[in-house]
Amino acid sequence: MLEATDLTPTVRRRTAPPPTWLVVALACAGQFLVVLDVSVVNVALPSMRADLGLSEAGLQWVVNAYAIAFAGFMLLGGRAGDLYGRKSMFLVGLGLFTLASLGGGLAQEGWQLLLARAVQGLGAAVLAPSTLTLLTSAVPEGAARARAIATWTAVGAGGGAAGGLVGGVLVQALSWRWVLLINVPVGAVVLAASVRWLVESRAGGSRRLDLPGALLVTAGLATLAYGISQTEAEGWTAAATLVPLLAGAALVALFLCVEARTAAPLMPLGLLRLRSVASANAAMLVSGSAMFCMWFFMTLYAQNVLGYSPLDAGLALVPSSLAVVLGSKLAPRLMRTTGARNVAVLGTLVAAAGFAWQSTMRADGAYLTAIMIPGVLMMLGAGLAATPLAALATSGAAPGDAGVVSGLINTSRTMGGSLGLAVMSTIAAARTADRTTPEALTAGYALVFRTATAVLLVAALLMLAWLPRPARQEDGLRKAG
Repeated sequence: MLEATDLTPTVRRRTAPPPTWLVVALACAGQFLVVLDVSVVNVALPSMRADLGLSEAGLQWVVNAYAIAFAGFMLLGGRAGDLYGRKSMFLVGLGLFTLASLGGGLAQEGWQLLLARAVQGLGAAVLAPSTLTLLTSAVPEGAARARAIATWTAVGAGGGAAGGLVGGVLVQALSWRWVLLINVPVGAVVLAASVRWLVESRAGGSRRLDLPGALLVTAGLATLAYGISQTEAEGWTAAATLVPLLAGAALVALFLCVEARTAAPLMPLGLLRLRSVASANAAMLVSGSAMFCMWFFMTLYAQNVLGYSPLDAGLALVPSSLAVVLGSKLAPRLMRTTGARNVAVLGTLVAAAGFAWQSTMRADGAYLTAIMIPGVLMMLGAGLAATPLAALATSGAAPGDAGVVSGLINTSRTMGGSLGLAVMSTIAAARTADRTTPEALTAGYALVFRTATAVLLVAALLMLAWLPRPARQEDGLRKAG
């Protein structure tokens, strides 16, 4: 049970706790900003490229610098909140996120933007885990907490869904810089309100932070992604490709060795002996590597090939964004009747159908058949699959490990997506071969969607073979209990 601990004289003199709705609103605002910035930059990518002279590989790093730092430090951010206080880490993460947004919005060179996006991701990794724990510590168990968590989940889904539209409006009305600068006034308001109203809380215990583990896994994945991005220009056998690939693999291997030996690991490897945890994370990693790239390439296709404005591109993807929310809402109902494993497989197959449809795109495609319908199928499937995989990942773990396995499934999805985007960007660039005609770009994007279709079919087979069946899942729960 978490105990509220006041850290300052001002907080100790408070005679009444802050209104619960205000704590929920502040936690949800932090979560909204974190999720929004995963997707809001997509429609701004062509404008960023034109203004800062970014290469095609540079564009993928605008997305990946944030995602890799976010995923690599997320588990560390959650543990820091447990040890040093959820309010403190919420404020530190939000402050860092807001300052990095200001730096990114004012960037004059490509490297400055990429550095700001990486620092944004670090801030998000510190901020995000505290949003849920602050909420649950403020709302008592029962129906009220369930409603609060449902609100937090819906806000997270809404942040991802709103990213394309918000980005399109800002780029069209102002400039690409405002997809980052908009975070500054919003972050400042949330920061001031949080200092005034949030109450400190922390978990018991004296475990240390596994900073070496976080640094190793983040550096390893970033190095691997860089090595993959080099294959298009240098080939698979060139030193410029092999050195970062081998170095990245070595860093990941070293991370596993550190986790096996440290007394307080960032990722307890013993959890991976649980079939539900290992299989769900593997499935999320594989499927995420395909699904994550959808927004990136759909935005480029709409603007670079079909000639959509940033606002039009954002509006074009609104149905796809709503489909994610719909899939997430339908999944729990279907899970009660057909089981989590079957819903995960169904969602993955629906997404694969959408990716296969999208792979038939043409340079003169019509909106209905070239963007809307396949986009809805892709994201409806993604929403259907994510919820049961997250449920399975936590089903066999002990209650004390719930936070760790929740962070692990999010990390698997984000890291899989980051590496997948690096691979898919390389595939598209190799197919277009520096040609920028609509037909050449379409051929590259279509190959990406065909590749993603194959990856999702493999993911569906993996789920069928490895995810626990309902009866086995219950047995695992009984043994864990």
